[in-house]
Amino acid sequence: MAENNVDSSVLDHIQELASEEHHLYNQDSLSEEDDRRLHAIQTQLDQCWDFLRQRQALRDAGKDPRQARVRPPGIVENYEQ
Repeated sequence: MAENNVDSSVLDHIQELASEEHHLYNQDSLSEEDDRRLHAIQTQLDQCWDFLRQRQALRDAGKDPRQARVRPPGIVENYEQ
């Protein structure tokens, strides 16, 4: 059950970040600070989703999802789509 709480907490954080991202996108124009924040949000979202995918992959492999780690932006931002 505690492991589901970790996933739920990360999903809640994703929801908060996505809401802030939508708020910024709905502005007529972005200041430099807003633009930096938008980029930071997008990076954090990528990190959160990567973390959840790692946890699921570990579960699927019969391993402990607590082994998952938040990877640095340089790694998650350079994934091939």
